[in-house]
Amino acid sequence: MELQTLQNQTQDWAALLSRAQNAMVKAGQMAADKASGDEYSIVDFSSVIEAYMTALPELMSDPMRAMTCAQTYWMNWAEAWQTALTSDAPSTKDKRFRDARWDEEPMLRGLKESHIALEKATSEFLSGLPENSKESLRVKFYTRQMLSALSPANHLMINPQAREKLIETEGQSIVDGFRNLVEDLERGEGRLDIATNDPEAFEVGTDLAATPGKVIYENELMQLIHYAPLTETQKKRPLIFVPPWINKFYIFDMRPRNSLVRYMLEQGHSVFLVSWVNPTEEHAQMSFEDYMKLGPLTALDVAGQVTGEKKFDILGFCIGGILVTSTLAYLAAKKDKRIATATTLATMLDFQDVGETGVFIDRDQLVTMRAHIEKTGYLEARHLQDMFSMLRENDLVWSFHVMNYLMGNKPPAFDLLYWNADSTRMPAAMLLWYLEHVYIENGLRKPGHLVLDGVPIDISKIDVPTFVLATKEDHIAPWQSIYPATQLLGGEVKFVLGGSGHIAGVINPPAEKPKYGYWTSDTYPASNEAWLKGATQQAGSWWPEWTKWMSDHTDEDDVPARVPGKGKARTKFKPIEDAPGRYVLAK
Repeated sequence: MELQTLQNQTQDWAALLSRAQNAMVKAGQMAADKASGDEYSIVDFSSVIEAYMTALPELMSDPMRAMTCAQTYWMNWAEAWQTALTSDAPSTKDKRFRDARWDEEPMLRGLKESHIALEKATSEFLSGLPENSKESLRVKFYTRQMLSALSPANHLMINPQAREKLIETEGQSIVDGFRNLVEDLERGEGRLDIATNDPEAFEVGTDLAATPGKVIYENELMQLIHYAPLTETQKKRPLIFVPPWINKFYIFDMRPRNSLVRYMLEQGHSVFLVSWVNPTEEHAQMSFEDYMKLGPLTALDVAGQVTGEKKFDILGFCIGGILVTSTLAYLAAKKDKRIATATTLATMLDFQDVGETGVFIDRDQLVTMRAHIEKTGYLEARHLQDMFSMLRENDLVWSFHVMNYLMGNKPPAFDLLYWNADSTRMPAAMLLWYLEHVYIENGLRKPGHLVLDGVPIDISKIDVPTFVLATKEDHIAPWQSIYPATQLLGGEVKFVLGGSGHIAGVINPPAEKPKYGYWTSDTYPASNEAWLKGATQQAGSWWPEWTKWMSDHTDEDDVPARVPGKGKARTKFKPIEDAPGRYVLAK
């Protein structure tokens, strides 16, 4: 029996090595193609090299400052080791080093504190680069990537948890980790597609996106879902959700306990939601204005015919919020008053300071991207996944390196990361127009700069009351670039700053014990720093704050609950299929 087991293990190991060899060949070829430019990469290697070549002379132009920074680092390095070996002084808090042994064992503490000292010293040294320079931004970003990779937590024989498991499992953990690595390379066909979730943990339509409803309309870009009521009466004005089309709509409808759709149904709203198609080459010529006309404008028309209403509330998230804002400006130019209130979540209107996403997107890189997606008709989802992961490399790359590869574990079931991995492609015409005219030219804040369906738009003409949510630790849409909405929009604006980041700060339901609070203020000075200084921190979820604001902006009586497939337009808009619909299921 033991001999048979050994033979089986030997065969499994041989098969794994064969798979690894094939995966490594593909990985090497892909890396070579990316470096040569034959394979498109969100990381433009030539621009990275150019940035360092530009920055190094600048940094060394003041040798005294360079010498002072080096001296400060070595003093801090020595102090870190002296403290680790001789003192019980409090250590630096860093979530990469959560295990108590990083503080309790002198050698581990010395390695930890000296690495953190190196990161701080490097950051101080690079602060000498010119502000608002794309080369400076790239050098700081990619230097941080390298230092994050060098963290002692990422090394098998140093990380105390990984070391312990290696011994406890008699080496099996490293075999399991190697298998995980091979599987990730195979799944990415040469690209390291790091597993951040259990792909079998959830089923869309059963565990996620399971709120009852019907798809009542569809076109080539979207399906419109009308959700079943959860109250006997509902608000008179229907509420239309416009999600981003970078990921899928069910960020609004996760599990019942953290579903924003379900929460608004429970508050008595009649909810309609746009579910975007996952584009293919057939959608290559779909433009931003096509998204407007076939998305929110069509949703307004259909919801109006279904309910008989002439006034609506609308919500947009991320790029969906940019589309909603653009639509509001378009409607303002057309004297169309159907929108009564608007809500935008994590939505930038001012792209002057886009944070670290500026590392990846400028006019030079747009040329390279254009050449790629004009061949394919779309930008593959993996490129944006890689970009967003690098913005939070310690959370979305290196923590999983430790978990998956060093310890040989599988990622746990986590709904937000499952959704995050279920991303979509981006059609060529829409993406290129958006990046050039909205992102690079900052066209939203320039009256008349953007033209949609022949209509120049001006967001200062929007007079709709708007609830604007930003989140304090957002690396994708920095709150400082969302706050200008208080100055740019023509109507009343309520600005709320949530805790945490782009996703967790938005999906922060009151049903659970809320992890993050939020900040509010009744005044909106021009400076975001002045606003934050005068803002009041509130405990709990921002969701009730939003629903109270919605209630404060209506004096209409409730109406009998609207059931999908019944009512005034049941013949014209007969349900096509149950929610969540087939569009969201396309991979």
